[in-house]
Amino acid sequence: MNVAIVGAGAIGSLLGHGAQLGGHSVTVIDLPARIDQIRSMGGLMVLDEGGHSSLVAPFRVTDDYASVGVQKVVVLATKAQDLVAIAPLVTSMVDENTSIVTIQNGIPWWYLSGLGGEYGDRRIQCLDPDGLLGRHIPSSQIIGCVAYPAANLESDGRVRHVEGKRFVLGELDGKTRERTRNTSALFCDAGYKSRIIDDIRSEIWLKAWGALSINPISALSRATMEDICSFDATRQLLTAMMSEAQGVAEALGATFRHTIEKRIEGAKAVGSHKTSMLQDVEAGRPLELDALMLSVLELAEMTQVDARTIRNIYACTALLNATRQKLKLK
Repeated sequence: MNVAIVGAGAIGSLLGHGAQLGGHSVTVIDLPARIDQIRSMGGLMVLDEGGHSSLVAPFRVTDDYASVGVQKVVVLATKAQDLVAIAPLVTSMVDENTSIVTIQNGIPWWYLSGLGGEYGDRRIQCLDPDGLLGRHIPSSQIIGCVAYPAANLESDGRVRHVEGKRFVLGELDGKTRERTRNTSALFCDAGYKSRIIDDIRSEIWLKAWGALSINPISALSRATMEDICSFDATRQLLTAMMSEAQGVAEALGATFRHTIEKRIEGAKAVGSHKTSMLQDVEAGRPLELDALMLSVLELAEMTQVDARTIRNIYACTALLNATRQKLKLK
């Protein structure tokens, strides 16, 4: 298949590298600096869990969306805050037969689309305030994806795959279509495990459960996942934040197949991995707060669920982000 990977960060690079190896025609799209870095290396360089390196040259590496043409699958692997800028550009790669796979941390902008019930088809304002994403990225062609691999994008452009092989896929309406099966096969061809489920929103909450709590605590404390989950005080803080998030999710109809304790133990087992938000802190990049935290607070207000702990940690992390960006501009 012709596959476009939009965003060559850690996860996008893993998928692009694997899909090209798996026999697909991969186009990687990113900002000029990252594209230059990939070209200078001769392709996408991935270090596996054992430290062995593999270099693969994608079919095309570019920052020019208009030059790519219509694709069978478009994978949106950028940070959530970058989607508004790229959404109008993505339309040139999409026709009515294109599957659009969204892989962002936290709650996606489309979460309420087609949900039904009291909260269905509202817009999450902090993620898509003007409805631009909804206009340019048709929800009828979206396949939701939850990525579980842990990976780091090194300063030299290489991607270090720490652990994990699972990518969970699901249609917004819970149905399994030929395009869903084809996309799952693509992920398997790339060397990963890909399961199709009928409730992708509950899986999104399962992943977001940890991200909305562990990520900001890591940014504030500079601690690894293992340390945050092992230290009694932060473990209690995680539990409080995850309990509030569970209340919001359940008010929206989601269910949880794990307990909070099991979810924390699973994060602890990842080891001394730095979260993506801590990596952003160390690299001087803006923090991914809207999709991870502010969206949850907006949904908490919508469903009238008390989320005071999440709100307090958000306030501290948002201040950290604002202060860092102000200092960076100076």
